[in-house]
Amino acid sequence: MAISTFIPTLWSARLLAHLDKSLVLGNLVNRDYEGEIKQFGDRVKINQIADVTVKDYVKGTDITYDAADGTPTELVIDQQKYFALAVDDVDKAQANIALLDRSLERASYALRDIIDQRVASHSKDASTTLTVADIEDPAQAYDSIVAMSVALDEKNVQKEGRWLVIPPWFYGLLQKDQRFVTGTDAADTRLTTGVVGAAAGFRVYESNNLVTVKTTGVVSIMAGTNAAISLATQVLNTEALRLEKAFSDAVRGLLVYGTTVVQPNALVTLKANQKTGA
Repeated sequence: MAISTFIPTLWSARLLAHLDKSLVLGNLVNRDYEGEIKQFGDRVKINQIADVTVKDYVKGTDITYDAADGTPTELVIDQQKYFALAVDDVDKAQANIALLDRSLERASYALRDIIDQRVASHSKDASTTLTVADIEDPAQAYDSIVAMSVALDEKNVQKEGRWLVIPPWFYGLLQKDQRFVTGTDAADTRLTTGVVGAAAGFRVYESNNLVTVKTTGVVSIMAGTNAAISLATQVLNTEALRLEKAFSDAVRGLLVYGTTVVQPNALVTLKANQKTGA
């Protein structure tokens, strides 16, 4: 029977590969604790390194020691999603990599949006939130990015690896400012990664998944480094089964994940909206 030769690890690996290629916001975070999760509900304690105070030394006096550990953060695996695909023949699907890829691309595309929206929801957890209303001028849009960069500088956030995620209308304004460096990547690469250029020390990405207030159009634009947010995903199970009411085999899988803000100082949010009629 076809089900007897089903290879779960093959489906799991290819699903995760497609998911990584599809993620925009999800690829701007760290995955440092992913190997520590095994099931839904798992909790990973992330220990922070406390600040170290430099003290004056006085000969003959006792030395005071600082605690090495700071306040811990918990990464909770509190989300679970599944995919289910009907296939005519599992063996054939495994042999035909193109067919397998197309099926898993559909699954990963749907999961991508869900995970990216979850990461975008952490805009509220940034240590710094700026507000610029009724943006209509390209220079105003670029200057607001500079303000985000300065906010990170003031928090002593490293300059290497800084990213910025913007909505399409904001990207349209930036293209009219000569200071914005348009991305030179191929069109298909921009489509899969979201990279559109560079500005004020940021690698700029475009996404429709940023948090948006529908009534006002205010978007929570995000910038930071991958130290800010941690994401962990795990395919818990993939299995094949024979459909009872169809001449088909099927494959299904369960994905669990969780996110948390590890370094709020490495994240800044800009609440902005496009001026009506601009």
